[in-house]
Amino acid sequence: MSIWTKITTAISMLAKGEPLAKIFSKLKTPPEKSVAFTIAVIALGAKMAKSDGNVKKEEVKVFRRIFHIPESEVAAAGKVFDLARQDVAGYEVYARRIRKMFGERHQTLSDLMESLFHISLADGEYHPKENEFLRNVSEIFGFSHSDFSKLKARFVEFEDLDPHEILGVLPNSEMQEIKRAYKEKVRECHPDRVIARGMPEEAIKLAQTKLAQINNAYEKIVENM
Repeated sequence: MSIWTKITTAISMLAKGEPLAKIFSKLKTPPEKSVAFTIAVIALGAKMAKSDGNVKKEEVKVFRRIFHIPESEVAAAGKVFDLARQDVAGYEVYARRIRKMFGERHQTLSDLMESLFHISLADGEYHPKENEFLRNVSEIFGFSHSDFSKLKARFVEFEDLDPHEILGVLPNSEMQEIKRAYKEKVRECHPDRVIARGMPEEAIKLAQTKLAQINNAYEKIVENM
């Protein structure tokens, strides 16, 4: 059964008139969390699209590239998007329910933030309203201002980002410590770990993008040692 068929089934669990945000209290076990993660990205993506006034085709295209949505499953993803966009509940409700499901500052919430950054930058512009949206969601997820700034730097101000920041080490760290941090970051991006955190196989491309940045950061540090 594909993730999109599972999403359609999950949505059918909602009673008539129940908001989409209610779905997160119905998807609690590990296999269902991958469904919840995908719904969370679509739902918060829809709310973010509303924050800057409109939904751009580029944002939809990026989402489809990240999640590899086959043509036959577009309707399932579109239904989630429309339900979230039409829901009168604010995005804060979604964010709080998602945080409750995964736990504050959980790595999956960081994965989710990265997905939203990818979508926000799809049109080549980082709108102030999108920044406000993402900052607020990050706070609800339990991340600090510093955490958000580092995440934003990776996507919006990447040309100025110190490679040591990417690996989470100090500029004067010993090579042994740098290697240890690098290996741990690489392990975090391994498909098995990513899926275990609740991300669906369809979203593995996100981890691959992150891994490329980690490898590049490590190479820069080694070159300058």
